[in-house]
Amino acid sequence: MPQVDQFESVFRSALREPFEFNLPNAQSLLVVTDFAQAEAYAFAQRIVSFLAATPLCDAPDVRTLSGDAFSTTAELLEQVEASGADLICTYRNLHSEAWRFPHSLGEYLDVLLQRAQAPVLVLPHPLADFAAEHAMQRTEVVMAVTGHLEKDHRLVNYAASLVQPGGSLCLAHVECRQTFDRYLEAISKIPTIDTDDARSRLEEQLLKDARAYVDSCAARFARSELDLQVKALVDFGDHLNEYRRYLENFDVDLLVMNTKDEDQLAMHGLAYPLAVELRQIPLLML
Repeated sequence: MPQVDQFESVFRSALREPFEFNLPNAQSLLVVTDFAQAEAYAFAQRIVSFLAATPLCDAPDVRTLSGDAFSTTAELLEQVEASGADLICTYRNLHSEAWRFPHSLGEYLDVLLQRAQAPVLVLPHPLADFAAEHAMQRTEVVMAVTGHLEKDHRLVNYAASLVQPGGSLCLAHVECRQTFDRYLEAISKIPTIDTDDARSRLEEQLLKDARAYVDSCAARFARSELDLQVKALVDFGDHLNEYRRYLENFDVDLLVMNTKDEDQLAMHGLAYPLAVELRQIPLLML
């Protein structure tokens, strides 16, 4: 390697994008249901109790939409926009019997997740039996998942704002092993590159960047008033299987992930399969 290129590589490897602390606060909540008014109010109170200990929702103004307030996705979006809420709370398969089956989010939630400006807290359906025993009981362990952890300050801030005092913030970053192996196979066909050396160095660097970012998050939170512990979950593997394993091993109470993608109308990356399959706990979808 030429000396100039070597110096540039060393310089770049030392560059780190530190975590930017900017904790959000939801001053208004909109709870969307397909219940009658009294049931909708009762469900909203469960949500207020669930989020009461979190920095995100310490004393919000809460409004509810009952089942007779909308009958089309267009009407729902109009109501949501008019509310100006900082956080929307609802559950999958609104105005549908499909909650009986673990196969979809439903058309109302699909549209809401893509069009609403505010984050959406997706809760287990109140009538289904998919929810974990601790669902909506606590936010002691909150996990944020992304494929580019070291650049996602907003995701981390939202996840941290939902951890109850004394709880844990798990920052998960999974590098796809299948994709990595495919690139290594291509590299193995280039005679000027040592394949074994490339494998070990690439593996180390990919995980090193994510872990360094988690360290910067932990250091910044330690200087804040938040009472939480930061855990790094950084590894190679299959995204869905690894996240499912993390949920089980760490008894996660709430999952935070990105939803919108600026380059397409469809949901961001793995958000849809994760939201459909990981239905046992609440999900905050940004």
